Amino acid sequence: QVQLVESGGGLVQAGGSLRLSCAASGSIFSINAMGWYRQAPGKQRELVASITSGGSAYHADSVKGRFTISRDNAKNTVYLQMNSLKPEDTAVYYCNADLKTRFWTPYDDYWGQGTQVTVSS
Repeated sequence: QVQLVESGGGLVQAGGSLRLSCAASGSIFSINAMGWYRQAPGKQRELVASITSGGSAYHADSVKGRFTISRDNAKNTVYLQMNSLKPEDTAVYYCNADLKTRFWTPYDDYWGQGTQVTVSS
């Protein structure tokens, strides 16, 4: 059993900051990439940022310069520091991990339950 538990969402005014955390626990052999996605009402889920086990990061153009993804491999945890938040950042944010539970199993995608981020204007 693998669980991804997110925390840190909430309501913030435009220009404010939030820090999301996502801890993976359970039967984990190895984690490859971890990332954050978001889904706004009526829109498709989109990739916000991702980071490899080696620390190589990707940020979507819409958040570049404002959001920063990082991870702590020892804690199986990924973070998303969100600064200069805008109303258009309002969405449910989902944590994702590409991991394997045993040496012989393939890597597979696991998801958190989502955390709401609401930015008021």
